[in-house]
Amino acid sequence: MSLSKNNIKLITSLQQKKYRQKHRLFVAEGVKVVNELLASSLKVEQLYTTDESFMTLKEVEVVLISENELKKVSTLKKPNKVLGLFKIPKDEEINKNSFIVALDGVNDPGNLGTIIRLCDWFGISELVCSKNTVDCYNQKVVQSTMGSLTRVQVSYVDLPEFLKSTSLPIYTADMD
Repeated sequence: MSLSKNNIKLITSLQQKKYRQKHRLFVAEGVKVVNELLASSLKVEQLYTTDESFMTLKEVEVVLISENELKKVSTLKKPNKVLGLFKIPKDEEINKNSFIVALDGVNDPGNLGTIIRLCDWFGISELVCSKNTVDCYNQKVVQSTMGSLTRVQVSYVDLPEFLKSTSLPIYTADMD
């Protein structure tokens, strides 16, 4: 089986936030990231791979494709064997009884991914972002989290309102 034009169109459209929201899907690439997501509670829609070892997965639709087909849909310079379409989970309520990191206006996908990875490393499971922060399901964010996105809940809120409503102590770090 190979990639159809509709598959290519869907996968490439998911590079834009409006299509991720419309289809409630995001793209993850690379063996490590995809395996982390498969091991989590996230639901997989479909996997595309050049590696036959993924063909043994049960309950997952796996499509064997060529390296050239993978290059067509990958955003990576050197595509890494597998690309998965995963369902964006429903928003969960923020656990206000835990340590929360809040971000305002982080625009660089790599920076957000690194922050998510750091939250995971330090055991912080709640990350609250202002609505003008880059989408955590952006492919570059997903890639740079290296799977930590499965262990850190990211919520988008009206940050000033959220900060006013919490009784938790607030500490800030500001460039100014």
